[in-house]
Amino acid sequence: MFMVMARDAETVSDGAMPAAFPVTFEGTVGWFAPARDIAKPVAVLFASPWGLEEMCSRKFFRILSERLAAMGVANLRFDYPGTGDALSDDGATAGFQAWVDSFSIAAGQLRKLSGCKRIVVVGQGIGAAVAIKAIEAGEDCEAIALLAPVVSGRLYAREMSAMAQMINEKLRIARAPADGGGLTMAGLSMSEGLFDDIRKIELGKVMACPVGHALVFARAERPSDGAFAKHLAALGVDVSEAPFDGYAKLTTNPTVAVVPDAVVRDLMKWVADICPDGVPARELKLEPEPAAPHGDDKFVEQPIRFGKGGRMLGIVCRPSFATTKSLVPVILLSSGYDRMSGWGRSSARLARALAQQGIISFRFDCANVADSPPVPGLNEQVLYDVAQLDDVSAALDFLGEQLPGTRFVVAGRCSGAYVGLQAAWRDDRITAVVAVNPEVFEWQAGRSVEDALDNPTQSMDHYVSNLWRISTGKRILRGEIDLLAKARQVSKSLVRRFSRPLVWPTGGMTRRERIVCAGFRVLARRRVKVTLLYSPGDIGLEEFGHFFGAGGRQLSRFADMNYAVVSGADHNFTPEQSRKAYLDAIVEMASLP
Repeated sequence: MFMVMARDAETVSDGAMPAAFPVTFEGTVGWFAPARDIAKPVAVLFASPWGLEEMCSRKFFRILSERLAAMGVANLRFDYPGTGDALSDDGATAGFQAWVDSFSIAAGQLRKLSGCKRIVVVGQGIGAAVAIKAIEAGEDCEAIALLAPVVSGRLYAREMSAMAQMINEKLRIARAPADGGGLTMAGLSMSEGLFDDIRKIELGKVMACPVGHALVFARAERPSDGAFAKHLAALGVDVSEAPFDGYAKLTTNPTVAVVPDAVVRDLMKWVADICPDGVPARELKLEPEPAAPHGDDKFVEQPIRFGKGGRMLGIVCRPSFATTKSLVPVILLSSGYDRMSGWGRSSARLARALAQQGIISFRFDCANVADSPPVPGLNEQVLYDVAQLDDVSAALDFLGEQLPGTRFVVAGRCSGAYVGLQAAWRDDRITAVVAVNPEVFEWQAGRSVEDALDNPTQSMDHYVSNLWRISTGKRILRGEIDLLAKARQVSKSLVRRFSRPLVWPTGGMTRRERIVCAGFRVLARRRVKVTLLYSPGDIGLEEFGHFFGAGGRQLSRFADMNYAVVSGADHNFTPEQSRKAYLDAIVEMASLP
């Protein structure tokens, strides 16, 4: 068993907030935030949305959880079966009732952990329907806040199918033959049975909702939200309604998701109004037990808090069987603001596949990503920030305490690949790196992540091929393309193209080039093994070509580096064959003597 942090560090000297306490129950994982200072006799249970909406809203829910705990309201977030870090896989055949049952089980856990009998629910999207169905079936809840609730399952199913098709087409992901009648979106899957059950949801026909209070955050463009609020009022519920301003900005893209401050403020006020005064939290003496390891005959996982004062959350995954192999543990780094389970649960599935090969892994949320709180005083935008290297160092420290003298493999995609390479340049405990689609090797000083998303660096081939498209000409005539900005981008691309042959002979002509050259030379001196994997046409190939030439000609300078372009892969390595290529590369690194 790996060492876990109990309730011994509720504060951190630098003012950072400790992370929630991990708990495991009935094959899933939850994050429990106890009341701080004052404990009120009411606890909040979160019922999350699904799919892209859930990925985008993860940080939003964590902020709500922190605010509630600060005002004396204990709370619990958890994963439904087949989602996030729950043990069951996406292909589970259980239907919607399994989600409803898991909600009731989580409610029981929250009562036990908090000592509160009275439960308030915060449900968003399909989570609102989960909560309503559980309450209709007899789950005792005092009040419920519904955020953009799924009122019509049939409409929701149509919207999810359309969104899945749009995302899959944008990422150029072919529909897998095994999808059947279910739903696959952004690497996440709903079984046919679950999808059919959701189609049947019609909250407007609910005949009873025995809660005292309800707050509905309604979208202006969705009249059914407000209509359901009126339906609840007709059932005798004390209903309040508030606008869900900023819903689209919250739920469109995890990397640029904007937390709706007005919703946070209105929800906190509503909870405060229905909660009576509490007692000092220390008088309750309720200390969560460390999360119990759980798993099956192939792997065992243990969620933990780690870092100074327990400021971050992670999950150790190890084989459930004894092995005589000497294999190197792996640190799995998340991309962007994806939660530790990864895009399409890719990190959770990867960790479990590694365990079946006898390899220990550790996945975690960096500070201010998903479920790990921020560090005060640091930048709000943490992507490509040097602060994330401190988080990787803390992860290495934690595993190093459990496995003294061990060397490590780091693996990540996109911004996670960037962090992995940067960490390897600085930390000699890292002896191998698998980097998938790193956009750059060194971030350009002064450039914002938002600007990089809006104006990505493209290759000359990209600009030339687009120039002759009829659609490009039409966009120019409509004034949709900033010709001056594009001219500057083309100029920079030309300069980069013609300066390529001089990069290594000069050791870099710009500060950024010098840093990259020095970094890879450090890895070469330490004999750190590096595998770079790309999807066809990925934007990161421009950076790769700048430093290593077309087809990797300059890699001959580095005996311990190799690269490959994985056929059929998208930027996120969503298709199964690309995920297998990623897994195989990590296993090879972890198996090196």
